[in-house]
Amino acid sequence: MPAILTFELIGPVLHSDFHVADIVESGLPTGSLAQLKEHGLTFTEISEIIISPRTLKHRNARKERLSDDETDRMMRVARTLSLANSVFGNPAKALKWLRTESAEMGGRRPMSMLRTDAGGRLVENRLWQIDEGVFA
Repeated sequence: MPAILTFELIGPVLHSDFHVADIVESGLPTGSLAQLKEHGLTFTEISEIIISPRTLKHRNARKERLSDDETDRMMRVARTLSLANSVFGNPAKALKWLRTESAEMGGRRPMSMLRTDAGGRLVENRLWQIDEGVFA
């Protein structure tokens, strides 16, 4: 997936996968989280997947950026949301799918699996299967 699709959701203009790696290593500003909210993520989803409210409060008070791990999770969420939007052709349908328990995901919600790289890969693979017409 081209980087530009992913990061229209969080702001920075990216030129290559190396630029993505640089941004993750540098950390995004905490204000970038607001853009995910604008695209439909709830405060609860952000706090469960990316950063706890307490840690976010501390980062804001100290004017710190997100850590590389937090930025990596944020990028994973943005990439997956962008892919889901593309597959379903509609942000509301994409969010509904991400928030609905799935037998293919062991009864879990795809959104909740984005906490880890392994879970995120499973969700992305399932989205690619849906896009290709593989429903079983």
